Amino acid sequence: DVAGRQMRRFGGMVSFRVAGGEEAAVEVCNRARVFTLGESLGGVESLIEHPGRMTHASAAGSPLEVPGDLVRLSVGIENVDDLLADLDQALR
Repeated sequence: DVAGRQMRRFGGMVSFRVAGGEEAAVEVCNRARVFTLGESLGGVESLIEHPGRMTHASAAGSPLEVPGDLVRLSVGIENVDDLLADLDQALR
């Protein structure tokens, strides 16, 4: 079936840490234009989030806390060149 074949390879979830710490990571999320800021990752549109201030904010100070410089992406179906250009400008 299609669903079984669909998930046999890599997924579209990507996380990375931003040099410059938490504020720099938040700015990357704010500067993204093709990636939309959102917590509900995994749809067909590309999304970006700062988990430390969004989905994992309640885990601060616990063993589940995420690094403040972490950014998470859910890569959707947009053109790969548009997505790469967006990340390039957001990271500057």
